[in-house]
Amino acid sequence: MSGRRLAVVGRELCAMLEAVHLVTYMSEEPVEEFEKLGWAGHWPGYFASRSAPLGKVPAAVVDALFYNFAPGEVAAYIPGVWEIATPEQALAAREAGSVRALRRILGKLADSPAVERAAELATRAAFAAPSERRILYAALRTLPVPEEPLARLWHASTLLREHRGDGHYAALVTAGVGGQECHVLEALWLGMPAREYGRLYPLSDDELAAVVEGMRGRGLVGADGWLTAAGRETKERVEEITDALAAPAYAALSQHELEQLAADLAPLVDRIKSVGYERPAA
Repeated sequence: MSGRRLAVVGRELCAMLEAVHLVTYMSEEPVEEFEKLGWAGHWPGYFASRSAPLGKVPAAVVDALFYNFAPGEVAAYIPGVWEIATPEQALAAREAGSVRALRRILGKLADSPAVERAAELATRAAFAAPSERRILYAALRTLPVPEEPLARLWHASTLLREHRGDGHYAALVTAGVGGQECHVLEALWLGMPAREYGRLYPLSDDELAAVVEGMRGRGLVGADGWLTAAGRETKERVEEITDALAAPAYAALSQHELEQLAADLAPLVDRIKSVGYERPAA
């Protein structure tokens, strides 16, 4: 399979695997597990559990790694969350809550042969990916792989999602697109006014205006407030680089195995999308 075709297949598979992973952030069960530890609401558990593979690192490190949070968002929780629970407890709670959510959503599909096959293939791909400069992915690779197939599929999905994410941030840095700018770029690319994009809500109107003005000064945003040709070209280039950087993980699987993984994931993803997520209390 050519490198270009593998990049496309990898993007399609990553989108399917991300649906499995996103129950972590969009369902009630992980929040319930975090609340058992003493964290109230969604965000303490989010920042704690997602950064937990790194250990108790300073807020500045987490902020740099996560790349696209508004100033002060990470520091509002890191390192304070570690006064309540440990990284090991955060990781255990995240896995337990995520697997519970998947079981609720998938029903009988949770124990189907498709889950077992998908878990095996996704895990192989996840550990075949290069780890150089993929800091969060590399940290996740040091964690034990769950034995239970549904938990293993969720774990592999998480690895591949963060591997792609690490590459995506590298592509954004290469293109000179900052953390808040990437949200503006995505919003305008989708045809959505920047102010309506959820991850930009924490910015004040003045802060958001400054971000957009900076992009306008570099020719990415026009006087009409939408992407210029250069802005669209930048977004396309970022996505192409992201696809190329994520592709090596899937080179570990044969074309038949890639097709099998897609076929096994399809009914799971359809079920997740049909049921939807139960958003946690923020």
